[in-house]
Amino acid sequence: MRLNYPRFPAFLIAHVLGRSVCAVQRRAKTLHLSKSPQVNQHPLAHLWNGTRNPAFVAARFQPGQVPPNKGQRRPGWHSGRMKETQFKKGRLAHEARNYVPIGTEKVEPKRKVLMRKVTDDPALFSANRWRPVHVMAWEAANGSVPEGHIVIFKPGMKTFVSAEITVDRLEVVTLAENMRRNSFHTRYPKDVAELVRLKALITRKINRRTKEQRDEEQSQ
Repeated sequence: MRLNYPRFPAFLIAHVLGRSVCAVQRRAKTLHLSKSPQVNQHPLAHLWNGTRNPAFVAARFQPGQVPPNKGQRRPGWHSGRMKETQFKKGRLAHEARNYVPIGTEKVEPKRKVLMRKVTDDPALFSANRWRPVHVMAWEAANGSVPEGHIVIFKPGMKTFVSAEITVDRLEVVTLAENMRRNSFHTRYPKDVAELVRLKALITRKINRRTKEQRDEEQSQ
């Protein structure tokens, strides 16, 4: 594997070893092997990547070939319960079942802050149509947040109730200061911080070893 994987395609190695292509690729990942840049310069490389493999070429659509399902998907065509979930003509995407109007609020579980929907702009990714309520409260009173800074709640004053999010509960700090406040090195005594670091180190090693064992079992 170490000698041939960088030089030859996985399907050839799998054929020689009598294993599946997936097994070969999993073993290569476990051994941290990668393809050599010279592999694409081999005279047969055009067959290895499938671009001129006769079986693949024969399966391609040819110029003028009629798709087998042509004419079957008529306007309004549906099967089973498909009609219930299809958008009707003239309806906008925001009329879908999971649509919520502008002004809707929710707690974002990852950031653990209250978010408010501010736009239906279809050009924006759905997550970008929401903004943190506490940031909006700060900007309403003080203008835009300075570059390199972040709006956060003062210690012990965080809330998910929109009416309670007022400027007196908020402060603006630099990103560096926010990182320091949330680092276990500054939040805990030195001996506790060292225990947290060691626990994380042990957890990473256990996870890595568990993954290696799983990969080995799958490749056997």
